[in-house]
Amino acid sequence: MGFWSSRRLRRTVLPSVAAVALVAAALIAAPGTAQAAGTLPCDIYASGGTPCVAAHSTTRALFGSYNGSLYQVRRWSDGATANIGVLSAGGYANAATQDSFCSGTYCTIVRIYDQTSRHNDLTIAPGGGANPTADQGANAAALPVTAGGHKVYGVYISAGNGYRNNATNGVATGSQPEGMYMVTEGTHFNDRCCFDYGNAETNNMDTGNGDMDAIYFGTLCWFSPCAGGPRVAADLENGLFAGGDGSWTANTGRSTAFVTAMLKNNGTTTYAIKDGNAQSGSLATRYNGALPSQSGYRPMTKQGAIILGIGGDNSNGSVGSFFEGVMTSGYPTDATENSVQANIVSVGYSKSVTFPANGSTYRLTNLASGKVLDAVNCGTANGTQIDVWQALGNTCQQWRFNSVGANKWTITNVNANKVLDAVNCGLALGTATNLWQSLGNLCQQWAVIPAGNGRYELVVENSGMVLDDQNCGTANGTKVQLWMWLNNTCQLWAIAP
Repeated sequence: MGFWSSRRLRRTVLPSVAAVALVAAALIAAPGTAQAAGTLPCDIYASGGTPCVAAHSTTRALFGSYNGSLYQVRRWSDGATANIGVLSAGGYANAATQDSFCSGTYCTIVRIYDQTSRHNDLTIAPGGGANPTADQGANAAALPVTAGGHKVYGVYISAGNGYRNNATNGVATGSQPEGMYMVTEGTHFNDRCCFDYGNAETNNMDTGNGDMDAIYFGTLCWFSPCAGGPRVAADLENGLFAGGDGSWTANTGRSTAFVTAMLKNNGTTTYAIKDGNAQSGSLATRYNGALPSQSGYRPMTKQGAIILGIGGDNSNGSVGSFFEGVMTSGYPTDATENSVQANIVSVGYSKSVTFPANGSTYRLTNLASGKVLDAVNCGTANGTQIDVWQALGNTCQQWRFNSVGANKWTITNVNANKVLDAVNCGLALGTATNLWQSLGNLCQQWAVIPAGNGRYELVVENSGMVLDDQNCGTANGTKVQLWMWLNNTCQLWAIAP
């Protein structure tokens, strides 16, 4: 499934240390239960006879003995890179290294290291059949959480972000069996293709049924009817299978703050889908039975690439969160998977968003232009356009944030008493923004995502695109639109009274 039909060239504007003073976001979370050394997920899988062939995490080691790098960040100001490792062998990410390296500028996650000896690292994905241009890496500061009592960062996927490795070692191909899991958020998802982690094509194209075997999480309903959601599904190419031949209403999904998503596929006859609350409790088996009966899935024809945040053909309209995940050689037992879930729960993943303050009023200053978000001509009618303008100190440039869920906000223009809206719920690059009466839909709900140094990106929930200063314009009257994340300051906003 395709998404981006075109992509403009954009210049990168470097941040100014002397920018307008901002209100910083605070992360307050309770520590989790300490994990037992030497019994981390890949140790558990190995003891069950299904060793990890890929292990990715930006939050912690997945082997009790692992003492290497978890991920690499690249600094916007000078292009320098730094590896972020663990505090100790088998421990949690050293987030302070990232914070120090990125201080005064911004950073992108450019590599997620494989913790196995196979070196199946993930790097920013190239273009593919659905979208020929390369993806962007995630902002390194966008997803602060607490794990094991330590501040760490997850991978925040907006529309246009994605990672891939097409030249892997030891990952299942053809009809070989494999298992996998990832930890994600049950509150950050959409209904676009495809927030995946797992096995995909090696040429970035849709090459046919059975050529993929990846975990999907979101609300995209490929085979109607679907129940509940967001749900874990199996992306087996040309279909997101909730179970059986696609539609499986017993798979009602899970919307807890953190979700364990599991999939296993023996390659010839059987697959199983499980989910769990990554903060407590056990796994729920959503499906365990025959592979789809449609042509191409019995046997599977897996190709062995690894993807994160995209579909096999680089369909990149989805959103999601990634904290950790592995892929195994062989078909894990239920007992092994139960032990892995218990270990995940012991991490104590938690998150607390305290900014912006619910009901408070702010001005939004674009970092590249230095101008503020403005309702054109102080309009109050439905359809009033949005631009950036020099600060005038009036209520046409004041915006009230009201919470409608877990880091989801309506943003109301104080003068007009109408909300910031994606015009016609558009999904295309360049979708305009305007003011409209409140409709209670996702086209009027926004996530406030930290980018570092007290700046934020604003992500509209229906499309996963970000609020963007068109062509990085600096003139009064420059239009504000929606665009994929581009790692530049034209999409960063100071949010201050």
